[in-house]
Amino acid sequence: MPFQEPKVILYPKDFDYKKQSIEVPGSRKPGQTGIYLNAVWPELSYDSEQGRHSLYEVFQSGLEHSPNGPCLGHRPIISTNPLAFAPQYEWQTYRQVDERRRNLGSALEHIWQQGRAGGGDLPTIGIWSQNKPEWQIVDLAAQAYSKVTVSLYDTLGPNAVEDSCNHAEITVVFATTPHIPEVLSLAPKLKDLKVLVSMDELSDEARHVASSWAKHRGLEFFTLREFEALGKANYTEPIIPTPEHIYSICYTSGTTGNPKGAILTHGQIAIAVAAAVTGTNFTEPGYLMSYLPLAHIYGRITELAAFNFGGGIGYFTGDPLRLLEDAQSLRPTAFPSVPRVLNRIYQAANMAGDVPGLKGNIFRKAVATKLANYRATGKLTHLLWDRLVFSKIQKLLGGRIESITSGSAPISADALDFLRIAFGCDIFNGYGMTETAAIITRVVSGDRNPGDSSGPPQAGVELKLLDVAEMGYTANDKPNPRGEILCRSICNTPGYYKDPENTAKTIDAEGWLHTGDIGEIDSAGRLRIIDRVKNIMKLAQGEYVALEKVENAYSGSPCISQIFVHGDSLKDHLIAVIVPDAEHVCNLVKRLHGHTIHVTDEKAVAEAIRDLKVKSALFEEINKQGKKSGLKGFESVKKILLTMDMFTAENGTLTPTFKIKRKEAYTLHKAELDALYNEPLPTTGGMKVKL
Repeated sequence: MPFQEPKVILYPKDFDYKKQSIEVPGSRKPGQTGIYLNAVWPELSYDSEQGRHSLYEVFQSGLEHSPNGPCLGHRPIISTNPLAFAPQYEWQTYRQVDERRRNLGSALEHIWQQGRAGGGDLPTIGIWSQNKPEWQIVDLAAQAYSKVTVSLYDTLGPNAVEDSCNHAEITVVFATTPHIPEVLSLAPKLKDLKVLVSMDELSDEARHVASSWAKHRGLEFFTLREFEALGKANYTEPIIPTPEHIYSICYTSGTTGNPKGAILTHGQIAIAVAAAVTGTNFTEPGYLMSYLPLAHIYGRITELAAFNFGGGIGYFTGDPLRLLEDAQSLRPTAFPSVPRVLNRIYQAANMAGDVPGLKGNIFRKAVATKLANYRATGKLTHLLWDRLVFSKIQKLLGGRIESITSGSAPISADALDFLRIAFGCDIFNGYGMTETAAIITRVVSGDRNPGDSSGPPQAGVELKLLDVAEMGYTANDKPNPRGEILCRSICNTPGYYKDPENTAKTIDAEGWLHTGDIGEIDSAGRLRIIDRVKNIMKLAQGEYVALEKVENAYSGSPCISQIFVHGDSLKDHLIAVIVPDAEHVCNLVKRLHGHTIHVTDEKAVAEAIRDLKVKSALFEEINKQGKKSGLKGFESVKKILLTMDMFTAENGTLTPTFKIKRKEAYTLHKAELDALYNEPLPTTGGMKVKL
């Protein structure tokens, strides 16, 4: 049966931006707000205009409407020494991808039927890879043949991979070349593993070594091409899933505690795709840039939405330092992002305003004019200033961006507004989590003054706030109600896999999912994230401090690349580890000392932050940011450890969604932070630094 043409469902032209969500009459209870719904789409179902019953149908939609159109693209390697990539993307069409997913799916079903895989409670397969076309093809094959994928985070490390494989009873793992030795080394500890498939082609020698090692471990070994050939020789039609079928178990990266496996069903994610595109400005299939980890649900939802419309997905080369190079080659129309990336673009682009003389004056005039015009009319383009100033910024991402989405963490209103006028497009700041399939709230297209809010509830989402009295947040707060964010929708997870205890802690008897985040709802019905329940601590003088709130306040400074704020309940002040922005440090050196150091000269940058004048300038900027953000005295950081060593997923201090793991970050810098706490406070009321 042909699929209904995917439609763009827009907010009505007469939409009242002062009433973006509605509070259900009579829904208030003691200690909580009433229930808030989207003012236009309070409900969303499988049979709505965008509704799909499963992810099989989502891909079929793109296949039927763009069979010969570009589907998955990458830049082939043209040299290994030095490493270089083709200037243009190489594409597989929807029809070609469909053939490959059917062959892979048939191979999976064949080995399951023969008893060479399976045996657990669910037909689970693991994927251990960075973003690449093959990641998506394996996932599409699993969708079409009712298998359950488990993302093995590319940056979680062997222990977490071992735990995930055993907990989910994974019998087949697809892995890229760097991870094949890791899987084979872990194999004796992976009690259910039976088959290993290389997602990369291997030389004859490498294939022989891997195959022999796998045989020694009691595993079958295939390359992806061999596995596809097995499926082609034993072809079977897709086993189409129902909405209730489990699509994936997504282990939450988490900043504290052990990962939990959120259950994601086909119906849940298909509806999340519908909610994700409802009210957006997507008008053509377009091209999407893929670099956000597909192990995280946010990245997957954006790509599934592209499939729904028959869009092309271009994968980055795997190196974050080449991201802009990849974007300039792909020239995407849609750029899903996170604050960490957008803040870097904002800081780099905004530096033009610091240039003295005519050039700086022109830039500042262009920004002021476009901002005023945007706030007065909602118009994001300007004939003169776009051509003279902003076209250069727009070319950073290829020059044809139509929409940018931002999620996973808060971002400042100043950064969002600047990026809107610089790129001349909507930026959809949103809020969601793994357990809600990345769907809770999102900014409405055309809202001229969203600030740093995350917008109203998305289509079909119910939302309310619950008092957190010990933190001073209540539903009766003025001017806006505040409290822990609770949400309920068809997009929510039914629970954590084999974990009834954590399921009961997260989802109450009425189906409300307790997010652990603190929000407020403004007069227009928009949600703003202001705090985190678990990141609160009490200082020695009895004051409660929300550490993430403090970090977000300081993160707005262009001189800060990363910040980790630490508090000790036996001390009366906060301290922090700050990684300065390298480019900002280079500019300070030029301004203060008149000579140039390059951002790639790591040794020179590290030496620069030891310079007294540079340190003083950094402290002054950091102090100003704290005051500008309205931090109270006890919330202000009093001592700082400066370092150019980044928090990364590789050193275990960063989640795949770029959030700092508090326990691991403290452990990494424990000796320095303990020493910093033992030093006397500055007598001037400013900050004290340590290197």
